[in-house]
Amino acid sequence: MNIFKKMYQEYFGYKLNETHDIEEAQLVNSISDYRGGVEYIVNDPAEAQSVAEEIRQWTTRKGFTIIKHSISKSGKIGYFYFRLGDDPGDESQKIQGYFSQKPELKHFRFNIRNKKSKIKKQKLKI
Repeated sequence: MNIFKKMYQEYFGYKLNETHDIEEAQLVNSISDYRGGVEYIVNDPAEAQSVAEEIRQWTTRKGFTIIKHSISKSGKIGYFYFRLGDDPGDESQKIQGYFSQKPELKHFRFNIRNKKSKIKKQKLKI
C-alpha cells in the first residue's frame, strides 16, 4: 500500500477504493422504499453529533421538515423522520444523493421506526 494512502486513511479514518476515491455510503434498500424515515450508520461514533448537525442544516436548506431525530446511545445509529412533500420520489433522490456522498456514513436505509408492517398475517387452516 502506498505510504500516502496509508497516512490518509489513518489520519482521516476514510477508506479509499482502487480508484483512489473515498468510499460512498451505500443505500441498503430501494430508493422507492422512502416514506419519510432514514436510518444511517456512522463510521465513528465520536462524529455522530456533527454529522447529525450537517444533515439537519442541509435538509433545512433544501426545504425538508424534520419531524423526529434521534441518535442511539452508542452513537453509531442515527435516525431522521421527515414530513413527506408533494414529490416523495424527488425527495428520496435528493436524500440518497446527499447521504451517499458523506464519507462519515457507512450505510443508510429508508425505514420508518415503530411503524407496523402493512402485511397481514394469514392463519393457516389445517
